[in-house]
Amino acid sequence: MQRLEAFLMRFIYIVAAVVVFYILSCIKVLSEYERAVIFRLGRLMDEPKGPGIFLVFSPVDRMVRVDLRQIAFDVPPQDVITRDNVTLKVNAVIFLRVFDPRKAVVEVTNFQYQTQQFAVTTLRSVLGEMELDELLAHRDKINLRLQTILDQHTSPWGVKVVAVEVKQLDLPETMTRAMAKQAEAEREKRSKIIHAEGEFSAAQRLVDAAALLAQQPTSMQLRYLQTLTEIGVEKNTTIVFPLPIDILSGLQKVLQVLGTPTPPKP
Repeated sequence: MQRLEAFLMRFIYIVAAVVVFYILSCIKVLSEYERAVIFRLGRLMDEPKGPGIFLVFSPVDRMVRVDLRQIAFDVPPQDVITRDNVTLKVNAVIFLRVFDPRKAVVEVTNFQYQTQQFAVTTLRSVLGEMELDELLAHRDKINLRLQTILDQHTSPWGVKVVAVEVKQLDLPETMTRAMAKQAEAEREKRSKIIHAEGEFSAAQRLVDAAALLAQQPTSMQLRYLQTLTEIGVEKNTTIVFPLPIDILSGLQKVLQVLGTPTPPKP
């Protein structure tokens, strides 16, 4: 009798220890950014569990952890032919997060991998419809369009594409040289235009100055004297004597009159 009672006590202790160990193993703790999708006998539970502490009764229940934090991953470099037949290597980065853990587990096998595959095909199709100048000048619009297209694909999975950024455009070496020559020619054109505009402005100012000086002939003499003063500031032995052109023309007329022979008297 005592042996039977001792056996029963040991059996109870063992069962209690097993039950305690099983309950401890069923306790799960999730962080604030995690959710647990529970399958009970293969059926999806109505609401995900977490954050905090809860029980998962294995093997009846099966838990799948889902991270709600924003995820970023790279799209491998892709060979893209633009509408103007320029071959590029383009890579991008995608930012996404899960807003419905149940759909992210049930509707798709691996949402990150499938989003990456959609990004590869979408990147090629969208960039192939544009010219090189549009890719270089309107990158924000391209990023927004890529995000909109990808978000339409991932929304049924409970995944939100937050942003898509085209990181780098690798141009062929020949195209890089051609663009450098184009930029150099454009700058040379602008420099010639600016130089011509400067010459035109200077000529216009000279015409205005000449018209102003012509109103007062004595102002030209004053200008000569000012020039002599500026030259005399430096130490030199050069003597400059300004001679107006009008005097030379007057002397030339006088010489012509004096040189004309007088006709003989009849």
